[in-house]
Amino acid sequence: MPSTTTELPLLTRHGEPAPPVRIVHLGLGAFHRSHQAWFTARARDAAEWGIASFTGRRPDAALALAPQEGLFTLIERSADGDRFEVVGSIAEAVDGADVGRLEELLAAPETAVVTLTVTEKVYDDDGPDAPLGRLVRGLAARRAAGAGPIAVVSCDNLAGNGEVARAAVVRIAEDLDAESEEGGLAAWVRENVSFVGTSVDRITPRTTPDDVAEVAERCGYRDASPVVAEPFASWILSGEFPAGRPAWEDAGAQFVADIEPFENRKLWLLNGAHTMLAYSGQLRGHETVADALGDPVCRRAMAEFWDEAARHLTLPELDVPAYRAALLERFANPRIAHYLAQIAQDGSLKLRLRAVPVLQAERAEGRGGLGAARMIAAWIDWVGSGADISDPLVGAIREALGGEGRERTEALIRLVDADLAADAAVVDLIHGLLGFAAH
Repeated sequence: MPSTTTELPLLTRHGEPAPPVRIVHLGLGAFHRSHQAWFTARARDAAEWGIASFTGRRPDAALALAPQEGLFTLIERSADGDRFEVVGSIAEAVDGADVGRLEELLAAPETAVVTLTVTEKVYDDDGPDAPLGRLVRGLAARRAAGAGPIAVVSCDNLAGNGEVARAAVVRIAEDLDAESEEGGLAAWVRENVSFVGTSVDRITPRTTPDDVAEVAERCGYRDASPVVAEPFASWILSGEFPAGRPAWEDAGAQFVADIEPFENRKLWLLNGAHTMLAYSGQLRGHETVADALGDPVCRRAMAEFWDEAARHLTLPELDVPAYRAALLERFANPRIAHYLAQIAQDGSLKLRLRAVPVLQAERAEGRGGLGAARMIAAWIDWVGSGADISDPLVGAIREALGGEGRERTEALIRLVDADLAADAAVVDLIHGLLGFAAH
């Protein structure tokens, strides 16, 4: 694939105005652009709903998108070929450090929705400069301006993500109240901010230089920051939008009364399978989800975990057999290079949400939970294999790896779930499964 050339025109709006900002997003990255930005651009009222997207710790994404006036190309990659779509819903791409602009937008009565893709670990970070700390300061500005109620929509892979977001925001607001003479922010949040729970799904691998070059060759313009995604996209939401929202249902979003069963289906079947494949697949020398799926050892481990999880996904509308069949087709897409090393990050947190609930549910009903236990064993083998560990508990993981035998296994399980580590039968089960991926 030839590289892009400077002679090609840059992707811009060519003088056409961006949609007015009515949504603020925290966590500008590839998934946000392939998912929430794409759904918003597909709404029939898209011209009324622009997004101001703020980066997290680094400004890179904003620096790439700002010269393009927020525009980017979505490459929808299927087994049959690529389809290209310019997404125009991001009206502003902003460095997350620009707290002044964030507060200005949140204080505006026109702003109706805040969406979040800040990753699971951020919900425990109470720092004032962390994404949720910035959000709370912005909500304080909204309160001071009398701008009215607003919805906060968590799009992170957390069970009960709406309630987790509510608890984190209220906790930070209470801390600010304790530091100020006026107080009352936490009470205002409880009364004026709705927290919408969601289940989100769209495989979005990292963009490569070849993808940038492909856009230049096929589309005839320069896009410094295209996004690659699979054709499938799902967004299930539950909660109130007191100041309005885009018609996301036009792009296929679903609004339900109870989000938990849909969250669990996604966390256990899709994310759980990814986690199993990430660790067992890398241990067996594979690089992508599609590669690992083609390995009988990895596929059997995934299927066994799916069988266990399915016993606890009983609502007919979940249609678990069809969902599993669709996942197999998606995972096997040979043109989506979803790298196992990327999925393997933050394993101690992900296992708590994906393996632990299924293991506990299985054992509560008198079964062994072998499939879920095998996922934890694969993680233990992987962190002990000399892999490059990216995890908020990396220091504690390395300390635990200094042990030996069953005690080492128990120490690592404790980092995932203390109750499991206190159950001798579970520790014995997981310890006995170590090394399964080598066979």
